[in-house]
Amino acid sequence: MPKFLEHSTVSWKGQQLKHPSSAIDRLDPRLRAVLTFLFALLVVSCQHYPALISALLVSLVTAMIARVDRKRTLRRVLAMDLFMIFLLILLPFSVPGDSFLTLAGLSASWQGLHQALVIILKANAVILMLLTLVGTMDASTLGHALARLKVPEKLVHLMLFTVRYLDVINREYKRMRMAMRARSFVARSDLHTWRTFGYLFGMLLVRSLERSERIMMAMKCRGFKGQLYLLDEIHWRRQDSFCCLLATAILAIIAGLELNSPLLLSNGG
Repeated sequence: MPKFLEHSTVSWKGQQLKHPSSAIDRLDPRLRAVLTFLFALLVVSCQHYPALISALLVSLVTAMIARVDRKRTLRRVLAMDLFMIFLLILLPFSVPGDSFLTLAGLSASWQGLHQALVIILKANAVILMLLTLVGTMDASTLGHALARLKVPEKLVHLMLFTVRYLDVINREYKRMRMAMRARSFVARSDLHTWRTFGYLFGMLLVRSLERSERIMMAMKCRGFKGQLYLLDEIHWRRQDSFCCLLATAILAIIAGLELNSPLLLSNGG
């Protein structure tokens, strides 16, 4: 049985993130990656509320089917929305158009508010679908899926090595911080503190470089020649075909709503 069908434990940055197994976990990882890309491409191209709201609802329903951890997913989405709040505040005052509010001599336009809301809907729909379809896969499964989709090998290698050794670098950082605390270092807002943190990050880069050289030598000793061999087994099944047809229909509906929205608005006006 393929590895991605045996469990639904996600290894990400050294953490074991678990969620209940769902129908999404049993889909072909290649299909999940492609659908995420197509969904994001379509949503980014949309400019009207009916299509964007429909896309957001599709993301919510998919997240419910995937049985993702609600608290963890909500924290990640809210972390992105905190940046979007500034966009919602600034865009109405920076885009010219019909004014609906004047504050300290600055006019807020409906056109700017519309652009801000469109961007927020796009971002939430895409990030939620990304966390649902791709975020529930472990890094090795995602890497193998991208390799099977003929993504350049160097990009796949870079992603796999980055995910694998972020936790190693994090542990190295924690050891160095512990050594600083053992020497009674207390962070303050002064020149000594900034200089110390500069040394800290400088040594972290040096040690990361030394670690990467040791890893490369170890890999060469084991016969590494710049290619990762794919030993997993990924098979396309009937349920993947059904999901592909369903997803195509949903994407077509969203595209239809986007194309028909200007006509509806012009007829209504």
